[in-house]
Amino acid sequence: MASDKFPEKADVYEHVEGGNGKEIQISDEERRRVLRKIDVHLLPFISVLYLLSFLDRANIGNAKIAGMATDAHLTGLRYNTLAAVFFIPYALAEIPSNILLKLVRPSRWIPSIMIAWGLVMTLMCLCNTFESLIAARVFLGLTESGLFPGVTFYLSLWYRRQDVALRIAIFFSAATVAGAFGGILAYGIEHMEGIAGLHGWQWIFCLEGIATIIVAFISYFFMHDYPTTATFLTGHEKQIIAQMLKEDTLGLATHYDKKFVWQALLDYNSYVLCIMYMGCLIPVYAIALFLPTIINTLGYSAANAQLLTIPPFAVGCIATIAVGYISDKHNKRGIYVIGPCVVSMVGYIVLITQTKAGVAYAGAVIAAVGVYPTIAVILAWTGSSAGGDVRKGVTLAIVIGLGNLGGICSSFIYLTAPRFFVGHGTIIGLLSLSITLALFCMWNFNRLNKEKEAHCAMHGIDDSRRGEFVDLGSESPLFRYTL
Repeated sequence: MASDKFPEKADVYEHVEGGNGKEIQISDEERRRVLRKIDVHLLPFISVLYLLSFLDRANIGNAKIAGMATDAHLTGLRYNTLAAVFFIPYALAEIPSNILLKLVRPSRWIPSIMIAWGLVMTLMCLCNTFESLIAARVFLGLTESGLFPGVTFYLSLWYRRQDVALRIAIFFSAATVAGAFGGILAYGIEHMEGIAGLHGWQWIFCLEGIATIIVAFISYFFMHDYPTTATFLTGHEKQIIAQMLKEDTLGLATHYDKKFVWQALLDYNSYVLCIMYMGCLIPVYAIALFLPTIINTLGYSAANAQLLTIPPFAVGCIATIAVGYISDKHNKRGIYVIGPCVVSMVGYIVLITQTKAGVAYAGAVIAAVGVYPTIAVILAWTGSSAGGDVRKGVTLAIVIGLGNLGGICSSFIYLTAPRFFVGHGTIIGLLSLSITLALFCMWNFNRLNKEKEAHCAMHGIDDSRRGEFVDLGSESPLFRYTL
């Protein structure tokens, strides 16, 4: 049972201070003002959390060319195995984590898992063998698993479906910042070689892990749980956001029940979106894990390769936010998956066909510009395709969790330098698959919406009857899919 201080989201709708359960007139300007206020208090903070998360999982790519491969004797496929083992516990733990997030306050669950992976990352600096690095990466994947699906679900508790793509884009753009920032950090930290008996690459793990732990402790005091418990919102503002969310959910269930978990698990759309997500995520992880190596094999020194990873991530960040904004503005998803996928394919075609270092590097930049925006749009699409809080949380965990198994593929497709035909060719094929699935979802969701509209018209169903369908989730005749 929720306490008065931390009510369930269902309580939010009816017991907002000053609300009395009655609807109020809200102007567009008031909506925008409240959304801007929430943006200011939520987005910078959660973006820092994800920046640290992505930095900690991807810094192994920087450590590799900083000497880890030589010092830890990572011959053959050992580095690829290190990159891959992270994703197995990471994928398997995401659904349980999102269920726990619903049962436990976000401001307690998310900082706690941050401390756990920060400790793993810090202690990873003591690993200097392949076996010890494997163990550390397994525990890192387990402890990091809850952050990305958790925060994506958390955002859906604050924003309407039509507002969430831009916010996820801003949040996810922290991954591109992490890629750029990681290169700068690695370049500087490498010069700590020998201090305290540690190699420069070990200091990369140590210092970045300590930074995560510090931010996690701060998070306990500054992270807000729900709109009704947010101290930065006035009573009237809480009423505005509660009414916006109530309108958006169509009165669907907000409480926990295992039947909502099964609804998500048995919905074929969950797995279509999951494969689409995987097709775009494999290139994202490939860029994070192998971009320093790819640039290094183009003829640039290891130090310059660290620095040259910055531009692809920087432009990827800008593109992610821009596409998220336009997608929300038009309230469309499919076309904003297809377009960026085509752009990214052009980049990979350049990489696979060109031998000149400058041209191939330009291809890497184009590939990053295209693929990074797709992640935020697909996740916004996933959230808008699931009705009800628990079903939405589990669906997001399915898509993100199983989709992250694609990281195993990312770890083993970049083997033969310098052209990496297998890697680039595989990614071109996966992007084509994502485009095909996006077209299918647009067609299928449009078909389902027309069937629901016809059913409502035939049986005289309107919003006044929403209470009859509270437990039906996406199957409610009043629920509409975003295209």
